[in-house]
Amino acid sequence: MPSGHQLRTAARLVRLGGVIAYPTEAVFGLGCAPADHGAVARLLAIKQRPVSKGLILVAANCDQLAPWLADLPVSLENRLRKSWPGPNTWLVPAASDCPAWLTGEHDTLAVRVSAHPLVTALCERCGSALVSTSANISTLLPARSTLEVQLRLGRYLDYILGGEVGGNAQPTSIRDLLTGKRIR
Repeated sequence: MPSGHQLRTAARLVRLGGVIAYPTEAVFGLGCAPADHGAVARLLAIKQRPVSKGLILVAANCDQLAPWLADLPVSLENRLRKSWPGPNTWLVPAASDCPAWLTGEHDTLAVRVSAHPLVTALCERCGSALVSTSANISTLLPARSTLEVQLRLGRYLDYILGGEVGGNAQPTSIRDLLTGKRIR
């Protein structure tokens, strides 16, 4: 686990509009503050990912996701809460004021409450959810180590929070909350 100083540095840079890399359940992720349009635009440029695809938000708890999501019936809220924390990403109806730079061309937002201790600590230190997308150029395989991130993307990032990825062999599953359909 990185030191408290490293976590503070990563969180400070996120709050200042930076783009960072950090380990997640299966791969390293690229992250930034979801409300910072400039940071999200920079992250998308680094990945060479079109804004139309949308992004994932990762959080330490459900409260960090609430500002981004539409009100849900209790049954759907319970489905989310029962699956978290853990490697389950859900497509959830987005709040009416959720920015298109997060949802892309969709009316849903992909969200997850992570069980990865470093992701949780980082979100807690930032005081908010984070954008979380795999650390790679869109057409290439995601990085699974600090060294791979440094070699492939280091010159574009403000910080790399070192650590170990979780035990998942594949990125988290993505399911539609309303239909239960598996997307990935």
